[in-house]
Amino acid sequence: MSNPLARRRVACLQDVPDGECIAVELEDREIALYRVDSQVFATDNICTHGAARLCDGFLDGYAIECPMHQGAFDIRSGTVLREPAEDPLATYAVEVDEQGEIYIELPA
Repeated sequence: MSNPLARRRVACLQDVPDGECIAVELEDREIALYRVDSQVFATDNICTHGAARLCDGFLDGYAIECPMHQGAFDIRSGTVLREPAEDPLATYAVEVDEQGEIYIELPA
């Protein structure tokens, strides 16, 4: 049986400066929103390796580096780019509407 998705508003485009990351809380999770080259991406904000907040790390292009042990992830796919991280990061589909409202899809 498929897991339905729920669309949730999380921020406005103006809240996320280009080349930066912000954290938003949604239900029982903390989500990181990244804006790179005017595109918005969303991942879990907690590193899969060391339980650190990724928005406290360093964003370099499409790579976010964990501030605790410098593991890195691709914000587009969640793929691990550098150890010590081993498990991929959860990512979420993002939609920005004509008014600049940012929505992500979460499992319902």
